[in-house]
Amino acid sequence: MPIQQWLAGSAFSPEDVTMLASAFESSLRDLGLVNREDPIVLLVAQRVIALAQEGERDPIKLRDDVVKAFR
Repeated sequence: MPIQQWLAGSAFSPEDVTMLASAFESSLRDLGLVNREDPIVLLVAQRVIALAQEGERDPIKLRDDVVKAFR
């Protein structure tokens, strides 16, 4: 499931949604997650969103923090 579906109606700008999608996709790639039905994928999305809600907007830092949290 694309992260954009979880962000529908959120307070994030279209540019933020694009950046979050990039961070989400690269996090999944780095974690080796390919099955979008895997429950961990939702946890990854939630972590990306939570970090962004705390103010992080650097997609590389988001990816690094998410990957670190799941390893």
